Amino acid sequence: MTSSDRRRDLGLLLLRLGVGGTLAAHGAHKLFGWGGGGGIKSTATFMDSVGFEPGKLSAIAAGLAEGGGGTLLTLGLATPAAGALATGSMAGATATTWPNGFFAQNGGFELSAVLGTAAAALAISGPGRYSLDHVFHNVLNRPWMAPVALAAVGTGTALVVRRRDRHVQKLKEHKAATEATAR
Repeated sequence: MTSSDRRRDLGLLLLRLGVGGTLAAHGAHKLFGWGGGGGIKSTATFMDSVGFEPGKLSAIAAGLAEGGGGTLLTLGLATPAAGALATGSMAGATATTWPNGFFAQNGGFELSAVLGTAAAALAISGPGRYSLDHVFHNVLNRPWMAPVALAAVGTGTALVVRRRDRHVQKLKEHKAATEATAR
């Protein structure tokens, strides 16, 4: 192994630890209330409020995708599937924050875009040698797995976000009709 290979593998390890650890923390926040999070109940209420229904199922799905995907990314295990799950969850998060613009300080999609892009990059690039995938001879990290996982999760995410967008539009139309009637 060359020094260039070691540098690349160390860089992938650091990227996995940072991105995977952040995603795992967000998942634990949603699922268990760790780090001051509200747990499933509070997350379900939030999911309902931004149009993801049913809220409890959406909260569990997001928490598992972030927590599970993040943990697997951190370990470098099943990296294509883990990266795809995290990417899908971050695409859903981006759908809710998109109207607020880019910057996180304004409630924008900055963080979800960066985490989602990094998770997708890890799904595509693989975890490097300092990973459980490498220890297990890449049984869960075959070249064909990244495009299949990203396509499957991308399709599912697009359907969920489309359903959410339609629901939000109906709520806006109902609110406008109610306000017009009240005048």
